[in-house]
Amino acid sequence: MDEATKNELVEAAREAAKQAYAPYSDFHVGAALLFADGEIVGGCNVENASYGLALCAETVAVAKAMGAGRRGGLVAVAVTGPGAEPITPCGRCRQVLNELAALGGTDPLVLCVGPDAVEEMRLSQLLPAAFGPASLD
Repeated sequence: MDEATKNELVEAAREAAKQAYAPYSDFHVGAALLFADGEIVGGCNVENASYGLALCAETVAVAKAMGAGRRGGLVAVAVTGPGAEPITPCGRCRQVLNELAALGGTDPLVLCVGPDAVEEMRLSQLLPAAFGPASLD
C-alpha cells in the first residue's frame, strides 16, 4: 500500500474519532476500513450508560460495511485513540475484523495510530490461530 493511501486511511480514522460518543471514558476512538475497490468505511466508539453495551469503533465500521453489503475485500484497517502511544484493536474487535477478512480470504494490514507514530502489522499477528468461518466446517 502506498504512503498516500495509508495517510488517507489514517486521516479517515482520526476524523471518525471526532464523532465518538464517549461521555463516560472520554476515550474517543476512530477506525477506518479500506476495501480492495478503494472505498473507506469509518466508525467511532459509541458508549452506553450500561457499560457492557458500548460499541467499539472497529465494530461500528464493520457493521456499517456489512450493512452496505460488503462481504470480504478488506485490505487494511486504521485505528486511533487518545494517548501518547498507538493503540491496537481490542480482542473482540480483532475477532470481528477477522470474520470480515475471512469472508474474502485476506489478512489486512492494521495501522495502529498514535499522535506521532503509526505501527503496522497484519491482523494474523494480532490474532494468531483465529477462530473464524473455516473453523465451523
